[in-house]
Amino acid sequence: MRRFLFLAPILGFFALIGVFFVGLHRDPTILPSMLIGKPMPAFSLPPVRPGDQGFSTADLGGEPVLVNVYASWCAACRLEHPMLMRLRREGVPIHGLDWKDEAAKGNQVLLNEGDPYIRVGNDASGRTGIDMGVSGAPETFVVDKAGKVRYRHVGAISIEDWEQKIGPLMEKLKAES
Repeated sequence: MRRFLFLAPILGFFALIGVFFVGLHRDPTILPSMLIGKPMPAFSLPPVRPGDQGFSTADLGGEPVLVNVYASWCAACRLEHPMLMRLRREGVPIHGLDWKDEAAKGNQVLLNEGDPYIRVGNDASGRTGIDMGVSGAPETFVVDKAGKVRYRHVGAISIEDWEQKIGPLMEKLKAES
């Protein structure tokens, strides 16, 4: 038995290499969400845009929508923004959640880059994001006509993400309406 003890570190090393190899082949944008198939947690957020009504769960329902989590400090959100503007021009309903940010800074992004949102609320404390399971910005949730979360996309939405995953799901949900 003692003569095989020298193999333990070697076997441990190869096991660790195996774990890392498996991790490299996993899609990092696919993170499980506790909300899939469940209603969006109740929230009521103050407005980002001065004089606006803000954003709450009462604004969800009736049609499938995207809920996009963004922030003025988020570099990836800036990269995603033209895609959101394109989707909005194409008639995709999008609501925004300005996460862990000052409302004035979140509004400045919309003034400078364009505003793709129907409603947008400020989650300065991050509490609503925590309730939604947000791990970082940007994140986008697909919410069906009943207000249930059907999909969670972590990271910036690319053309491929839209064409291969999110767009087909939105079309399917619209057809169910």
